Parts: sequence; C-alpha cells; structure tokens
Amino acid sequence: ACQAGKDVYIEKPLSHTIEEGQRMRDAARRYNRVVQVGTQRRSMEHFRAAAEYAASGKLGKICMIRAWMHQVRRSIGRPPDEPVPAGVDYDMWLGPAPKRPFNRNRFHYNWRFFWDYCNSELGNQGVHMLDIAMWAIAALRGPQNCLPRRVSGQSGIYWLDDAKQVPDTQITTYDYGDFVLVWELQSFQSGHPLEGTDDGTAFYGAEGTLIVDGRGWQVYGPKGEPGPSGKASGGSHTANFLECVKTRRRPNADVEIGRLSTTICHLGNIVTHLGRDVRFDPRTETFPGDEEANALLTKSYRAPWTLPKV
Repeated sequence: ACQAGKDVYIEKPLSHTIEEGQRMRDAARRYNRVVQVGTQRRSMEHFRAAAEYAASGKLGKICMIRAWMHQVRRSIGRPPDEPVPAGVDYDMWLGPAPKRPFNRNRFHYNWRFFWDYCNSELGNQGVHMLDIAMWAIAALRGPQNCLPRRVSGQSGIYWLDDAKQVPDTQITTYDYGDFVLVWELQSFQSGHPLEGTDDGTAFYGAEGTLIVDGRGWQVYGPKGEPGPSGKASGGSHTANFLECVKTRRRPNADVEIGRLSTTICHLGNIVTHLGRDVRFDPRTETFPGDEEANALLTKSYRAPWTLPKV
C-alpha cells in the first residue's frame, strides 16, 4: 500500500512478527506515507494526561508498571472441519498462513485464538494497555530506549478444554534494568478486577501510584490518599488520521509508535513459545547468542507469498 502511494490506517497489532513490523516502518518512511495504527487510546486526552503525569516525576522513582486484562472467554468447542462457505475465497483469506481445511473456529471471530493468524491475547487485548505503558516509558527514556533487556513469564491454558491454542492465563515480566513492566491476563474471571478495573495500566512510584483505564485516571499518594485525577475524554482516532492525511504530519499512533508497542507483545509471545526467559538487545532488536529465539523474529510464508523487501 505504501509503495502504491497510499496512506494507511491499520488494525492493531501492527504485525505478526518483529521483522514484519520493522519492514512496515521502513516502508512508511521510504515512501513518505501516513500510517496510523489502531491503538485508539492514543487519541484520547485522558490517556495522554495520565502518561505525561506518570513520566513527570511526581510519582517519585517508578519501580513497577503493570498492565492487565481480566475477562471471561467462553468455550469455542471443537467443531469439525467443513466445506468452505459459498462466496469465500479461502485461499486469499489464508494469505501467507499455512493451508488447512476450513473450520469455523479458524474463521471470523475465533481466528484470533490460533497461532497461524494471531498474536494471542497479548496482541489482541494487551497491546492497548501496554501501549499506555510504552507511552510513558518513551517519555521517561526516549523512544529509542523503550524496549526491555530481559523478558520472562509463565502462561498456559488452564481454564477451558476447547480448540483454543493461545494462553488463557499469562504473566509476562519485562526487565528494563531500573524498573519492571508486568503484563497479566486472566481469561477466566472478571469479578475481582485488579486495581478496581478489568483492564488498565498502573504506574507504581516511591511517592505515589497512578491507575488509568477507559473511565479516567487517579493518583494515590504514599498513604493511599487520593490525588490528582482526570475523567474519560473523547477523541477520534480516525479523525486524527484523516487530518494527518491532509497535513502530512505524523499521526497520534504513528507506525513506529505502534511497532514498538506491538514488539512488546511479540516478546511476550516468544517467551510463551520457548517456555523460558530470553535476553534481548534493544539496540539490535535481537536475542544475543540465542538462535532459537532469533528464529522467532520472523516466520515462514506459504508460497507464493513472501515478505516484501524495502
């Protein structure tokens, strides 16, 4: 699309792999295109205010950031394979994904629970909450320093015995050297939400805590006393994209912003696939001396599909 001279609004997560994200960023820059990633919270004023407050130093030294999603995923069962529905170009729908018999679970909406097509709940839901964490981290350290140096975690399918392949329970830890970012997924309950909200981002500093979600943000002091706050605000991500198409400015969720937040999700999924910790070089965006992990920076593509060069 960029090569053809088109500006692009793309759904989150930006890519299937870290390498894909790098190529997409490079294409947007080479062809001077406006690319907006669908992390809509970037266009909501109260999320911007929360990220700026978290990075302002008013919370004291930030030692931990947490992002989480609590929800109840129902069983998708194990339906049998069946003929391709009339009117569906299944080969085109699959694109570069492996050729498999048609199954309703691998089609709309449930495709997001299968590794051939998805980035797990980290990429499906977590990217929104982690994007707010990355917003503040970039403000604290600079965009060039907002990826971690070590990633660890534990995940599994502990809730339902159905056809899903992706974890329903997950804790992923990103070590930055001077603070830690933690992602938590619970797909089995939402009755006892973390920090009073089913999905959110929290910044824990030596002098206070900030919690932000779709309803607004709230600061708590060292003794738990309420501090500054802000209510939910509107904001049109689409309008921001269209305005940037006209002005040629970079949009709120520019391709590089979306790429970095998607990369965080990929790193968590790589730990899930390997079942072990990894050390990561944020400068080269590789895993030093770890061939097994580096192999997961990209993926195989079903012929005749290939990853375009930029």
